[in-house]
Amino acid sequence: MARDSTQRGPKCPLCGKPAAAEFRPFCSARCKQVDLNRWPSESYRVPARSVDEEEDEVPRPSGPGPQDDD
Repeated sequence: MARDSTQRGPKCPLCGKPAAAEFRPFCSARCKQVDLNRWPSESYRVPARSVDEEEDEVPRPSGPGPQDDD
């Protein structure tokens, strides 16, 4: 079966062109290099919360505090 241009396949995550097997998941060496160069420049980041934000969201115990048994 011949593939026609209307079939869908993986697309380059940078430019959206069809991915080339040689550079998968990218379409070309250029897109591959552009992606690689974004890592050291910190263009890609994982969202993180600071320790202070996490401490603020710790649930506080509800109800009466510790009781003294005398």
